[in-house]
Amino acid sequence: MSVLPNSHEALLKNHEHLRGRLAVLGPVDISLVPILAQSGLVLTEHFGLWQQLNTIDGWTAVFGYDDAALAPAGADTVVVFLPKARAELALRLELARWLAAKDARLILVGEKKEGISGAVKQLKTVAPQAVKIDSARHCQVWQAANLEPSEAFDVRQWLEWHLVESAGIHFEVAGLPGIFSAGELDAGTTRLLDSLSEFPLKAGPVLDFACGAGVIGTWLQLCQRKQGQPETPVDGVDVQSQAVICARSTYRRANVSGVITASDGLDRVQGKYAAVVSNPPFHTGIRTDTSMTEQFLKQVAEHLEPGGELRLVANSFLPYQELIRRHVGPVKAITADKRFTVWSACRR
Repeated sequence: MSVLPNSHEALLKNHEHLRGRLAVLGPVDISLVPILAQSGLVLTEHFGLWQQLNTIDGWTAVFGYDDAALAPAGADTVVVFLPKARAELALRLELARWLAAKDARLILVGEKKEGISGAVKQLKTVAPQAVKIDSARHCQVWQAANLEPSEAFDVRQWLEWHLVESAGIHFEVAGLPGIFSAGELDAGTTRLLDSLSEFPLKAGPVLDFACGAGVIGTWLQLCQRKQGQPETPVDGVDVQSQAVICARSTYRRANVSGVITASDGLDRVQGKYAAVVSNPPFHTGIRTDTSMTEQFLKQVAEHLEPGGELRLVANSFLPYQELIRRHVGPVKAITADKRFTVWSACRR
């Protein structure tokens, strides 16, 4: 049996506090779930984890904060695991209140290094009666009895909009708590857009891998619109629920087109493209983790037309050049400095 994360072990140590119908928000190891109870509701914002959770008998797995399976007042105990992004905790707590039945209890679990001490201040804004019931495995476990339910929950009410600009193209981008680079245009994407302005892609369908809030796909189509060219839809794919919600919202507001798909990697992507663009993530929490991008590079050629281009921006210290050459084709650095390199490769 695999070793569970500290926060999961801390919850199991306090299993006696889990009563009645159970909802669990944000576990990172699926092996915890069947140990907790024979049935319940479990939420994740990671599509790959959601696929795994769907295999557990008796449990309803929901993907993100807009899943149709979410329903109010159905849980007697709601467990909230501390998310990586502190802003997302407020979102989870509000959802927890909406899921909670009358007189339900809420349990918040998190590691000290993740900031559980500061998170308790947020907890007490919605549940001032919360008390610490345990400190174990470098974690704290807090409980709030008789949680006051929320009458409504709609994740789209949490959308925030910010204006971005690149190469004379202006548009608004949607943001939600927990999404990468919410509220700003990150430096890597800026560098990639600069390269697309200076060295345009050839005509044809485009896929944006790890599309985030839909910035690249929106910019490409608005650039074509500004230049009086036919607009080519840009499809997008991302593993995170908030990213999918935001990308679709950004596309709608900008009146651009493309299919935004939730997928862990390229498994749910159909068809071939003249170009695939990406500013892929390389962190899991605070740890450098290039495994998702490495898997993407092994598969991306299958989704490129012959002679199709991969355009990817990455931190310059990441060892992608040889992987791109091996799995896609001849590769060159279009632009590079100490921070970022924009790679271009054509499928053999």
